[in-house]
Amino acid sequence: MELTEKYSLLFSKIENLMKKPSRISIAIDGNAASGKTTLANILSERYGAPIIHMDDFFLRPEQRTPERFAEAGGNFDKERFLREVVPYIRKNEAFSYQIFDCSSMSLGKYREIPKSSLLIVEGSYSHHPSFSDIFDLRVFLSVDEEERKKRILARNKEKSEMFFSRWIPLENQYFSAFSIREKADIVIFG
Repeated sequence: MELTEKYSLLFSKIENLMKKPSRISIAIDGNAASGKTTLANILSERYGAPIIHMDDFFLRPEQRTPERFAEAGGNFDKERFLREVVPYIRKNEAFSYQIFDCSSMSLGKYREIPKSSLLIVEGSYSHHPSFSDIFDLRVFLSVDEEERKKRILARNKEKSEMFFSRWIPLENQYFSAFSIREKADIVIFG
């Protein structure tokens, strides 16, 4: 299936929203290895929009507590996202936020987000109920289990067991607790 065909409804909705005079924002959530980053890159290229990656908001070591992991949707730095990104989602102005550096397990460089008429937030937990109402469009990506497994193994075989045993169950808990897929404006199967 051609990209234009696969994403035609999404492109149409974005183009209608872009008729607004204010900045519009899109959140792309979904299953691990469902194509969230790929879709964000396609949209960024097509519309010249910056991307905010939820992976930049991994929990710092001191935040990784049993209580935090037991909390539905607690597997990201929600507090920092609320502080560093949410106030700028609707404002058409430049801003920056700090990126979590996996190699040092600490906050690292800043990512600059330029002024733009469209802003894309991609990654698991981007539809979290603490801030999902600020987005103009919420997209959920889904992929069948066999394809997801192949993609995860191809991406990083060494860390794949951690995805299967830890990260995917945490994502599933979040999806279920907050009906993330059901509340999305568009669901795309890939």
